[in-house]
Amino acid sequence: MKGFVENRFGLVALVLIALGALYGLAFLTRPAQEAPPARGPQKVAVESVVAVCPAPRGAEVAVLSAPGEGTVTVGSAQVKEPGKLWREPVKGDGPVVVKATGKAAQGLEASFGTKTAKGRSRGLAGVRCTEPAGTTWLIGPGPSAAGVTLHLTNADAAPALADVLVYSAEGPVPSDAGRGITVKPGAHVELDLNELAPSATVTAVGVTTSTGRLAVAARAVMDGRGVDWLPASAPPATRVVVPGIPSGEGKRELLVAAPGKLDAAVQVRAVTTDGSYAMKGRETLDVIAGTVAVMELTKGLDGQAAAVELVSDVPVVAGMVISTSVDVAFSAGTPPLDLGGAVADNGKGSSLVLTAVGGPGRVKVGTATVDVPASRTKVVKVKAGTGLVVTPVSGQVYGGRVTSERTGAGTLITAQPLSQGRIWTLLPTYTDDPAVVLP
Repeated sequence: MKGFVENRFGLVALVLIALGALYGLAFLTRPAQEAPPARGPQKVAVESVVAVCPAPRGAEVAVLSAPGEGTVTVGSAQVKEPGKLWREPVKGDGPVVVKATGKAAQGLEASFGTKTAKGRSRGLAGVRCTEPAGTTWLIGPGPSAAGVTLHLTNADAAPALADVLVYSAEGPVPSDAGRGITVKPGAHVELDLNELAPSATVTAVGVTTSTGRLAVAARAVMDGRGVDWLPASAPPATRVVVPGIPSGEGKRELLVAAPGKLDAAVQVRAVTTDGSYAMKGRETLDVIAGTVAVMELTKGLDGQAAAVELVSDVPVVAGMVISTSVDVAFSAGTPPLDLGGAVADNGKGSSLVLTAVGGPGRVKVGTATVDVPASRTKVVKVKAGTGLVVTPVSGQVYGGRVTSERTGAGTLITAQPLSQGRIWTLLPTYTDDPAVVLP
């Protein structure tokens, strides 16, 4: 009996070995499975948008939305005809939340502008109503050069906890006042930058939330030398384009911040109506880690409409201070108009400053096709009292909207770089991977 059992188990073992060899051979000789083709992010239509206008204080808010099904609300007011430009004065001192759903949300754009004829806040000022985000960058004058007020708005139903980091020409500014700022749902906090960095002449400000999201904006009052809002800047990158620099008189100052731990060596090129070139004596800018550097570009740009292209060895944040004899405006690094762009509030004396970086570019401004020559800037006048949509056709085009008004005292001015339109959003592609469920 013992021999029989041993033989039986030996036979089973031989069978298992044979089956293992057979399956092993089949595995090794099976046709290789082709990996699914790599796909980039998917472009899908926007179906819901929230944008915050920081503090209109009686100004007219302009809202441009797409026609079609859906709803658009501006504070407590409802836009009755989506697809048509909506302009109404808004009462109250606080922020105004603009919401859109459905097809009406595609391409939603909202902004407001003000004009003050005299006093400390004399000048034109305007701002794009921004969507809540986890991180926002701003760059511009500091409290020793202007009165700068930071606006933090929580349009969500959950609280937000934020840190405000300030970088100056001397380096990062240590301040407990900017740490752990709680903004309750639906609440609005105004923060005087003088409380964080009282001696800074220029600043880069990074607002980051550890929980929740905030819509962030900043208003700079130059005490009789102009007023405007700082546009949100593109996040730190090794290639930055600052568009929408108008032609005309006055100073042009480039601001570049290196918020990381490494010094930045930045190559600077102007892209004007005459062409692209490195400005003599302004070819490079060295920025010490954690600081903001300033480069005077007035002579280099020579009064031309332009954009400035920066290439750095480490990520940087950049912006432009545009001054006339009586007013000031700001621009900042923005992405190309690959997803389109829009402007809701065009006043008298408004124009688009479009720049093609590298090869030629083509866009549609409303229904009109505009060709921008390679490595050049083109100015397109726009009709007052209208909203407009800029649709990409080919090439990489960057843009900004500038509004100016001549007065007896000098030229009033405001600027708004064109951000990517809220028409499409990019969703990451996910791939099935059994490994994610394995221990």
